[in-house]
Amino acid sequence: MKSRRPTQADVARRAGVSTAIVSRVLNPEGKGTVRVSPETEARVLRAIAELGYVPNPIARKLASGRARLLGVFSFESIFPLAQRDFYFPFLLGIEQGAEANAFDLLLFTSATAQGSRSIFRDGVNTLQLADGSVLLGRKPPKDELARLAEMGYPFVCLGRREVDGAEVSYIAADYAGATAEIVRHLYDLGHRTIALVAGAERDESSIDREAGYLRAMEAADLGRSAVVLRRRPDETSESDVRGLRAAGTTAVLLETDDHAHRFLDIAGAVGLSVPAEMSFAVLGDPLNPATEAPQWTSFHIPREEMGRASIEALIALIDSEAYAPYQTTLPCQFRPGDSTVPAPGPREEGP
Repeated sequence: MKSRRPTQADVARRAGVSTAIVSRVLNPEGKGTVRVSPETEARVLRAIAELGYVPNPIARKLASGRARLLGVFSFESIFPLAQRDFYFPFLLGIEQGAEANAFDLLLFTSATAQGSRSIFRDGVNTLQLADGSVLLGRKPPKDELARLAEMGYPFVCLGRREVDGAEVSYIAADYAGATAEIVRHLYDLGHRTIALVAGAERDESSIDREAGYLRAMEAADLGRSAVVLRRRPDETSESDVRGLRAAGTTAVLLETDDHAHRFLDIAGAVGLSVPAEMSFAVLGDPLNPATEAPQWTSFHIPREEMGRASIEALIALIDSEAYAPYQTTLPCQFRPGDSTVPAPGPREEGP
């Protein structure tokens, strides 16, 4: 028959002290007026070792208000293989940050009856078991972020988040700066008509990319020729590519891998030579760079570093007596590739 798990009362009896003394030894930073002599503390610790007592984390949270548990919550599934490469570096950095600071991680994965993930269930914050949480997801519900901020619950978003009526903490990537750097790279290659094909939804990361593109075009005195096409990848059409070609576009920025693959398929269908006639760059990390030929010009998003920084920011929020949003942006690394070449010369007209 399996023996029961030893309790604080068992430790107290073995050491010949009260349970209040045992609690104080286990939670030296907790509130209370009980004082413990070094000799008594040694006796309690010896009893803990002899009994093999392991503190209950929930009980410790109730006693001290701190569980040393950090939550990880994703509004989207992180397990499908299609998103594995996107989320894995974030999770690796989060794990490294928690381990370095002696915190445990708790992964929240529950969904509502409708299948969409929500932090609140029956009006209750399901993240409260953790001292604070890192939030992942490309489309977090802004009302839930605002509600968490109003409650004063410590949380950090991975990715810049703008919420009406609330300031939230986030660790972001400098998409605007990285996009501007690619525009400057294309300008140095002689390109003067550069277009942007972005996603249909204007989330913060997409807005930042567009802002970086427009800023760099203006700085290069190319603002009048700036073209932004907002399309889902499957909405990009042959007429879009033909129109860019007719307008003299010699380079195009593509927001995602899916946009790039669609662009290459259409270029082949309309007889457009890439990159000889039209260079292209992807505004982020190709998820499977080893399979891409040519190697795409892109930039590296510091996902692992963002994960570690999110833990540092979260711990700072937990330890802070007065809530103040922690917002920082990490630089991306430009990666030139074979998909951008010098701009072609003027086309020769036929006889």
